[in-house]
Amino acid sequence: MSKARKPAAPQAAGLTFEGLVLSISDVDHDLGVQAGRAVNISLTLRNWLIGLYIAEYEMQGADRARYGEKLLANLSARLVGAGVSRAEERELRRYRKFYETYPRIRESLPPELAERVISQTAGPTAMIRESATPESGPDGKALISSLSFTHIVELLAIGEATKRSFYEAECIRGNWSVRELKRQIASLYFERSGLSHDRAKLSGLAHASAERATPGLTVRDPYIFEFLGLRPREVMSESHLEDQLLDRLQEFLLELGHGFCFEARQKRILIGDVHYFIDLVFYHRILKCHVLIELKLQEFNHENIGQLNTYVSWYAKNVRGEGDGPPIGILLCTQKDHALAEYALAGMDNQLFVSKYQLHLPRREELQEEVERTLKEGS
Repeated sequence: MSKARKPAAPQAAGLTFEGLVLSISDVDHDLGVQAGRAVNISLTLRNWLIGLYIAEYEMQGADRARYGEKLLANLSARLVGAGVSRAEERELRRYRKFYETYPRIRESLPPELAERVISQTAGPTAMIRESATPESGPDGKALISSLSFTHIVELLAIGEATKRSFYEAECIRGNWSVRELKRQIASLYFERSGLSHDRAKLSGLAHASAERATPGLTVRDPYIFEFLGLRPREVMSESHLEDQLLDRLQEFLLELGHGFCFEARQKRILIGDVHYFIDLVFYHRILKCHVLIELKLQEFNHENIGQLNTYVSWYAKNVRGEGDGPPIGILLCTQKDHALAEYALAGMDNQLFVSKYQLHLPRREELQEEVERTLKEGS
C-alpha cells in the first residue's frame, strides 16, 4: 500500500485558484488511499474469519459428523446461493488455510470482531489457541495493513515457513505489487539471497526496479471488486481510451453483418488458481465458434500473443460445444500512431474451416483501420 501524503491545510485568505486545485487533489488522493486501505483490511479480515469459523466447526461443530468430507461442498452451495462473494469450495479451502497459516492475525482484530469470535466459536480458547509451528515474520497488523488478500494468496502457495516470512517482509518493505511479488518468487530471490555473499547489494538490486503497489492497482483487485459487488467492466478497464476502443470494436464487429453475436465483455475465466479477463467474447453463428478479442494499449510482444493463445486453448477445452468450430483469438496491439492485428487459432488444422474463417472474419487491415480511426477521434 502506498503511504498517504499529509494534505496541506489551505489558508482561506489569499488562496489562489492553483492552491484550490492542489488542496482538492490532495484530499481526493489521501482519502481515496484511506478508503482503499479500509476496504482491503475488511476483506482480509473477512476471509480470515471465514477460515477460523470453518476450522472451529470442523473441530467442535455440534453436527459436523453429518457432513463429513462434504462439508465444504455443502457450505459453498449454501453461501453462493445466499449471495456471498468468492465462496466457491476452492476459496473456502483457501480461507481455512489462511487462518491456519496466519493465526497471529487474531492479535489485530478490532474489539468488536474479537468479541464476535469468542461468542460464535468455542469460547475464549479459540482466541488463545497456539499455532502448530512457531510464527515468524511481520506481525498481524503489518500483514493486513500492508498486503492485499491477493498478495496473501501468493504467499499461501509457499509451503516453507522461512521462505514465506522472507517474502512477507520483503514485499512489505518494498511495497511490491502482486505482479512484482510473483516475479520475485519466480526469479528465486529467496534462494539467491541465501547463496549471495553480499545480501545487501542483492536486496538493493531487487528493490531498485520493483513495481510498487498503488491505490489504483489495489482497487482493481478481483477479490476487492467482487467483495464490493462491482462488475468486472466497472474496474478492469485500463483507461477511458481503452473503454472507448472496446465500445467501438464491439459496435464495429456487430455492424459488419457477418454473423457476430455479442456474448461477454471482460469475461472472467479461471486457469489454475488465477482469474483472467478476456476483453470481448463473441459467438459467430456462421463459423459456429467463439471469437475472443484482446486489446493492448502497447506494442505487440510475444507475451501478448501467448496470453491470447492460452485463452483460446482454454476455450477449446472448456467451452467449445459439440458441433462448434475451434475458437479464434484476435489480438489488437496499438500505439498512438500504429495498430497491429494478429490472430490466434486453437487446433485449426481443418483447411476448409480456415478458408471459411478468412471469408467471414474481418481482414487485419480493416481492424487496424478501425482502431486507428478511434484513436484519432479520441486524441
